[in-house]
Amino acid sequence: MALVARSKERLEAGVAALKSRGIASAAFSADAGDPAAIRTAITKARAELGPITVIHWNAFGGREAGDLITAEPVDTLKVFDVAIVGLLAAVQESLPDLRKTSEAAVLVTNGAFGEMTAQMDEYAVSLKSMGVALANAAKDKLVGLLAQRLKGDGIYVGQVMIAGTIKGTAWSNADSIEPSTVADKFWELYQARAEIRARIS
Repeated sequence: MALVARSKERLEAGVAALKSRGIASAAFSADAGDPAAIRTAITKARAELGPITVIHWNAFGGREAGDLITAEPVDTLKVFDVAIVGLLAAVQESLPDLRKTSEAAVLVTNGAFGEMTAQMDEYAVSLKSMGVALANAAKDKLVGLLAQRLKGDGIYVGQVMIAGTIKGTAWSNADSIEPSTVADKFWELYQARAEIRARIS
């Protein structure tokens, strides 16, 4: 299980809630766009909690390059730090453990801005979220590539693409999706280990 929080207090509260249910848990902070920091955090997690069996990548990189016409072209590279570089570092660092278990999986949360449709392109432009759209599209491709590359090792790779906002987040609204809906979809994908992409809205 992974907890991602923007503040130390929220992360600690999440760990405490899990422990109160008898679930072994601990927090290891890292910059999700820094491969060295991710590798260090995974090494610490392994030492305290044992071998890695599942990665859940739920990190969000922010809203860099919101308008591609006015952004510095070189700044668009930053949108891939968390979505691609961080995810890949986490997978690579965990591979020795993942290859040793039949339950191995890499589960990725993604956003529908990455969908290759004119409607989603228009929506991303209107919200000045073009950098997020680039990152999500690249992450979707990475999921597919990893799924193909790792299936021979018995490692399942799957993604839930979310078209909307999640209740309890900074973007929550009356139409937001329940976190349990996302969790249920991940569990469904993980158990079936067949489809690599699912979409919820």
